[in-house]
Amino acid sequence: MNLVNKTEKTFALTTPLYYVNDVPHIGSAYTTIAADVVARFNRLQGHQVLLITGTDEHGQKIQRSAANLGKPPQDFCDEIVPSFLNLWDLLDIQYDRFSRTTAPRHQAIVKEFFQRVWENGDIYQGEQKGWYCVSCEEFKEERDLLADKHCPIHTNKQVEWRDEQNYFFRLSKYQTQLEEFYQSHPDFIQPVSRRNEVFNFVAQGLQDFSISRVNLDWGFPVPVDSQHTLYVWFDALLGYVTALLEPDAEATLANALQSWWPINLHLIGKDILRFHAVYWPAMLMSAGLPLPDRVFGHGFLTKDGQKMGKTLGNTLDPITLVENYGSDAVRYYFLKEIEFGKDGDFNEIRFINVLNADLANDLGNLLNRTLNMVKKYCASQVPAINQSAIPIENPLKAMGLELGERVKQAYTALAFNEACHYVLSLVQASNKFIDDQAPWSLYKQGKQSEVEVVLYAVLESVRLAAYLLSPIIPNISSDIYQQLGWGINFNEQKEGAILAPFCTHSTWGILSDKQILGTPKPVFKRIETLK
Repeated sequence: MNLVNKTEKTFALTTPLYYVNDVPHIGSAYTTIAADVVARFNRLQGHQVLLITGTDEHGQKIQRSAANLGKPPQDFCDEIVPSFLNLWDLLDIQYDRFSRTTAPRHQAIVKEFFQRVWENGDIYQGEQKGWYCVSCEEFKEERDLLADKHCPIHTNKQVEWRDEQNYFFRLSKYQTQLEEFYQSHPDFIQPVSRRNEVFNFVAQGLQDFSISRVNLDWGFPVPVDSQHTLYVWFDALLGYVTALLEPDAEATLANALQSWWPINLHLIGKDILRFHAVYWPAMLMSAGLPLPDRVFGHGFLTKDGQKMGKTLGNTLDPITLVENYGSDAVRYYFLKEIEFGKDGDFNEIRFINVLNADLANDLGNLLNRTLNMVKKYCASQVPAINQSAIPIENPLKAMGLELGERVKQAYTALAFNEACHYVLSLVQASNKFIDDQAPWSLYKQGKQSEVEVVLYAVLESVRLAAYLLSPIIPNISSDIYQQLGWGINFNEQKEGAILAPFCTHSTWGILSDKQILGTPKPVFKRIETLK
């Protein structure tokens, strides 16, 4: 199959296709926020971006969930899917494709892919015996089980013994090929802790894995044997490929892979790492297709130091969180306070303290007080300062000139917390600078030109901070830009047009006296807590 080479100007990324046995939880929101930030950052750089998200809707877990409610599985899925769409809208997620594995077009892609793997001799019928977790949709090694045969991931669920004829994929055949690929592509699995985990798993020797189930109606039939239903993972992973189809294109692999394949980045939770970093590349090798560039497995979220779960009664509803605090607040906290790739904790008191300190006090208050000084000392006009007249020793200019590149590297590495810390350092330096320089005192001494240099340097630093944080807090950044006289809304996408190109807006010194400043108003209201 001839694939059109992607250019450096295209960037395709995916979230997992979320399992619809229940409404979305905070973990689903976390991955999707991160994916949206990566997509926005790439769009600012002028890349064509395709952000894929969606739902995995087949399998026994869904069949049982639907049966418990007395509903057909498709009706059950159709009722759950809007809760994902609603949450993505609330969180300002700018996804391009929403892939559902129950879509008829998806079945055509799965069938064609299966045929390629079948013709390569990598699928055979065999016997599967072992302990099966319905919640994971996966067989478990006995050594990994907890007491009383409980699943190590779904600790409140016991595994079930299965003894059945299934179709298998020859994963063992790709052991050497996978190991060679990992060695030649060291950045394929990230972060390093996840890479090591996969290396250790593969080094123990790969076992062929089952790709079908019997006594299961909810899913696509195996193309060569309608008595069997395709296993959820063989079907679900191909949802990424189906999503690449243009809306009016015929559902063929050639059409799906034409423009956006291979995927640049799969963002996943660490619990599904093995499927994306071992099974998926082997399946692609079997089908003769190029492999994705990068699989990044992030950590788990806890609440107040405890694992979240319905049994513990400590779940965190993302919709309630957004409705109470706003999408920017939720996006900012989870990406700034948790190192992406490691486990992280949500604590509401800390959440409120971080937002008040960073967004209300440091950033919001800095903009407000500076604009009010510009109104008082400069007749509401941006000082007509040529930034080249500001010496390089100026602490804000010195930081600002390097900041764009540092933040770019952080975003590229998915080090969102570092990006936030770098930007916040400039904001905090700006607050210190304005206090140290005391423009109100300089004004009384008649030093108007010095007043203007101070206020220009601070305003420009606030603008740069807002721009570099716009992938994370698009609403606050839009408010800041509009108060600084730019008619830019970072939530508006225009096909083929970059509203604020990274190459210019990420540099320090582009604010000009042509800007018509808006009315100062708070960009993030301080969250008051009940005593």
